[in-house]
Amino acid sequence: MNRKVPTFAALALATILCVPFAHAQQTQGQDLTKLFRDGGINVDRLQVVEVGGIVVIRGRTLDAERAAEAGRFATSLGYTRVANLVQLAEPADDVTIQRKAERALGTHRALDGSNVQIASKGGVVHLTGHITYELQRDVAMQLVRNIDGVKAVYADGLQR
Repeated sequence: MNRKVPTFAALALATILCVPFAHAQQTQGQDLTKLFRDGGINVDRLQVVEVGGIVVIRGRTLDAERAAEAGRFATSLGYTRVANLVQLAEPADDVTIQRKAERALGTHRALDGSNVQIASKGGVVHLTGHITYELQRDVAMQLVRNIDGVKAVYADGLQR
């Protein structure tokens, strides 16, 4: 079964596979996050990198207009290839945040032997209770930080 590959597809595949090694090393990923923040882009967890001429924008926001603004800002800087991957998050629901945090903390093996209570107000989470090892504080904070709707995590109330 001989099939002709369309010229455009073959050209695109060749372009992707034949990037010169030196060029690939030069464009490993220029961090543009500070430039975007200084330009007024206000998106939670904003990360912006330029790789091979493509600007990749990541982060989370409640407002679709803010997400679109990040893409327009990249275009205003002269970039023509923009991957706007800013996620639209749901508004903070404190009951859901607490439930998800309790489930995440209760099932993570690194937190065995700890007793952590969670309080959330407006997406700001406070962790209190007892931990066995200092590393457990970092694990708990990271787990909670990854929950949708969480704006900030404080663990000042976790004691050894």
